[in-house]
Amino acid sequence: MNRQPLIDQIPALRRYARALTGDAWAADDLVQDTLERACAKWRLWLAGSDLRAWLFTLMHNLYVSQVRHRLRQGELAQPQDLAELAQEPAAPASGADSAIDLQRCLLRLPEEQRVVLLLVTLEDLSYAEVARITGVPVGTVMSRLSRARSRLQELMAASAVAAGSVAPPLRRLK
Repeated sequence: MNRQPLIDQIPALRRYARALTGDAWAADDLVQDTLERACAKWRLWLAGSDLRAWLFTLMHNLYVSQVRHRLRQGELAQPQDLAELAQEPAAPASGADSAIDLQRCLLRLPEEQRVVLLLVTLEDLSYAEVARITGVPVGTVMSRLSRARSRLQELMAASAVAAGSVAPPLRRLK
């Protein structure tokens, strides 16, 4: 088994896991679990197929399983509503703070919307690849992406209002 193609995918896996979990330690654990699963199930990968998509599928399935397990155990709080966001203390406006606000707002998106948004925008995957990774139809990917973009724009606007600054409007890239 040539490990180099697998090793070449680690930066993309770490980037996606970090954006997905919002926590460096949890992201590293998720990447490690993904790589362990990939090594254990290497015989299931079809040579010549897209290794990146296969690894992202493994990571997605692991993440969903972990979240469901933590929800059953009561370890995760339910996502907060937009009205609750306005009640949070606001940080002073700066470039670093807007990045933190973006990450906080990303984590407030429903999981299925956040996953699609990150795969399309951060990892630059096609709708068909995202559909294959998440196991949903392409139309569902497009719908979730549209809702995620709208919700993220609402959250960022509410965060900017709470911070007393006006954020530039988000532009549609795709």
